[in-house]
Amino acid sequence: MIRFQEKNIRQIFTVSLFLKGFNSLIEIIGGVLFLFTGSVTTIISFLIHSELVEDPNDFIANKIQHLSPYFSGHTQLFGALYLLSHGIIKVFLVINLLRGKLWAYPATITVLLIFIVYQVYRLIYGYSFILVFLTLFDILIVILTLHEYRLVKKQIFFT
Repeated sequence: MIRFQEKNIRQIFTVSLFLKGFNSLIEIIGGVLFLFTGSVTTIISFLIHSELVEDPNDFIANKIQHLSPYFSGHTQLFGALYLLSHGIIKVFLVINLLRGKLWAYPATITVLLIFIVYQVYRLIYGYSFILVFLTLFDILIVILTLHEYRLVKKQIFFT
């Protein structure tokens, strides 16, 4: 019974790593777009224009349109650098975890804990459902990584 549970935890860990890697690639793409496009405001306006034409009272589209002026050049650069660094670091760690590199386990735990602290700090100043979800996902990955690290160390010690 214990082996079956460990196998399930290992599968959940592997799937969560692939999801984290996919999320990281999306962050990298977003960072590149923010960095190399002329204006985030123009892109946002283009994306929500058809929605507002179809329904001028669309709640989400109106909220996005209301927030778009806050994307100044400095905000855009910060967003781009944040997304790029966050994504590149996580992709690097995920790849090395999947390759079974022992050093990647504590490195991943440390890096994700730093990101979690920053995300909680940001949540104190403004609620975001997406940020809450990503923070909870990062916490899950830290727990799973810690569990896997203990198993890997135990296997190395007993072989």
